[in-house]
Amino acid sequence: MPPDRTGTVGLFATCLMNAMRPNIGFAAARLLEDAGWRVEVPREQTCCGQPAYNGGDEDAARALARRTIAQFEAFDALVAPSGSCLATLKHDYPRLLRDDPLWAGRAQALADKSWELLTFLHERVGPEHIRSRFPHRVTYHDSCSGLRQLGIHEAPRALLARVEGLRLVEAEEREVCCGFGGTFSVKYPALSERLAENKVQRLLATRAEVVLGGDLGCLLHLAGRLSRICAPVRVYHTVEVLAGLADGPGIGQA
Repeated sequence: MPPDRTGTVGLFATCLMNAMRPNIGFAAARLLEDAGWRVEVPREQTCCGQPAYNGGDEDAARALARRTIAQFEAFDALVAPSGSCLATLKHDYPRLLRDDPLWAGRAQALADKSWELLTFLHERVGPEHIRSRFPHRVTYHDSCSGLRQLGIHEAPRALLARVEGLRLVEAEEREVCCGFGGTFSVKYPALSERLAENKVQRLLATRAEVVLGGDLGCLLHLAGRLSRICAPVRVYHTVEVLAGLADGPGIGQA
């Protein structure tokens, strides 16, 4: 699809972004608006319903799905800075509401115009709008939801290639889970910690100064592990670097 620079984007403000890293939302809005898109953030939006759905409470997940659809269906596109939330909107909503005659079509219509942020920037905005500078050696973490459910691999790397001074060094076994997985890390803490340690050691082997990614849950998980072993590595959401807003403390830092 050729770059398209017209229309209004509804920015889905994820729960973690709202609570832990609002800078991601500011970075997203800067890049989208600089490219000519109008950005709106519905004030009444809530959780996408993923935790409820993963926990087996489909009634609660359906209620949150209907609320989200009503909040965002009028926009030309919904954009979310999280592969896991976007996968819920894009894949789980149509499944949850497929037997509801009033909502099935609306769920599919929203799914069809919902985008993960980095993919939207790559395919609908165009990488030529990236004009930031970040003279650091970095490595990139592919989240499970982004990589496996949405097929995100090329977009973040193509965008980062436009950042002046940035050197991307790929880690070994970069497709392996970091151990977060939302409720997985709560249900299986020992396994989650082991996966995080394995992932962190592979990231450190790249000698990168910075770890980037597209899912804040994974990044918080990795930042926590890096902090506990006192590793001198900063962690940012990729969009913070693309927008030139990665000049402050990293994720999980004071």
